Amino acid sequence: MKRRLAYMSGMVMLVLCLSAASATAQTNLASAAGGVLPFKFNFAVESGQQQNTDIAIKILFVMTLLTVAPSILLLMTSFTRIVVVLSFVRTALSLQGTPANQIIIGLSLFMTFFIMAPTWERINENAIQPYSANQISSSVAIDRASTYIRTFLLKQTRAKDVELFVALAKLGPMSPDQLPLRVVVPAFIISELRTSFQMGFLLFVPFILIDLVVATVLMSMGMMMMPPMTISLPLKLLLFVLVDGWTLVVQSLIQSFGT
Repeated sequence: MKRRLAYMSGMVMLVLCLSAASATAQTNLASAAGGVLPFKFNFAVESGQQQNTDIAIKILFVMTLLTVAPSILLLMTSFTRIVVVLSFVRTALSLQGTPANQIIIGLSLFMTFFIMAPTWERINENAIQPYSANQISSSVAIDRASTYIRTFLLKQTRAKDVELFVALAKLGPMSPDQLPLRVVVPAFIISELRTSFQMGFLLFVPFILIDLVVATVLMSMGMMMMPPMTISLPLKLLLFVLVDGWTLVVQSLIQSFGT
């Protein structure tokens, strides 16, 4: 540390000495030339191109978007409902690790891309592309993108949940287009959880009936030592395959978003 301070002090003194010597030399030259300097040195760094401040805004926007991208993908799209319902399907079938979590999350992601494609296309056409072409400002682009996102969220949100968060935020009466996202997003998440649990309950009903029938038959036959799961699990899988369960579940999930 002491060496650094000594080094910095020496550099400062050297710069001061050079400045004094340069000033003295220029004074002598001026007096010799009758007060007119033939030339002078100007140490300056000049950029060849003017800095575009909009580039910094773009970089900041991209960095911020990358930071909050997981939260946006999980909580502001159809991902929540899909992944919860698929988890209910696995639990209803009494399967612990099949399909694996990676498969459920991957299927949920691709279904999310499919469902959200119209919304993202509108955002790209009316917000991102005009902004990239310098036709609109960044604030206008954000407002347009927020409008399409708000429209999708409100379409899937119950009015009761929206009213709850409007009351908690102590906001006055306003139209749906004026609702801030800080109110719409939590209301949408609560509505998605409620809808996914309703769909999960309906998925559980036929499989619970199979468990009850198998347990009753085993009890009537006096086979109380045999676990009912040993018989009911193959029957559940057989029923699910015969009715083409995955197709029905995926179709119901996509149609539940009105697409």
